[in-house]
Amino acid sequence: MSNTVYLAYDYPVLGAFWTAMWVFLWVLWVFLLFRIVVDLFRDDSMSGWVKAAWLLFVLVLPFLGVFVYVCVRGAGMGRREAQHSKAHQQDIDEYIRKTAGSGAGGSGGPGGSGSSADELAKLAEMKTAGHLSEQEFQRAKEKILG
Repeated sequence: MSNTVYLAYDYPVLGAFWTAMWVFLWVLWVFLLFRIVVDLFRDDSMSGWVKAAWLLFVLVLPFLGVFVYVCVRGAGMGRREAQHSKAHQQDIDEYIRKTAGSGAGGSGGPGGSGSSADELAKLAEMKTAGHLSEQEFQRAKEKILG
């Protein structure tokens, strides 16, 4: 049995720094690899075979594959992410309009409540812009809900 006691000063600060650096770089690498794979499957301009070739290249030669992918298609990654976010936001907005309109129980007819929600939103915008007084806003709101 050894009588050696390891203390904190046996592991130097520079060693702790390099360990933290390598862990950080490894997490960054996994994140980048995941983003590239997601971008590959999100891109509608490539055929399935091209996607499979890129995926194989990225998985077989990961460092070279990721480096080449980012150099060749890196600018498009940002555009595709922005388009995806915009489409997702539009879907959420449409769902909220549809849900808020159907829950209002307002004017009859199919689709009437969705348009009344839009009209109320426009009225609120006009009121906050100062184009309508409080009395005009209340009268118009009652007329729409009416």
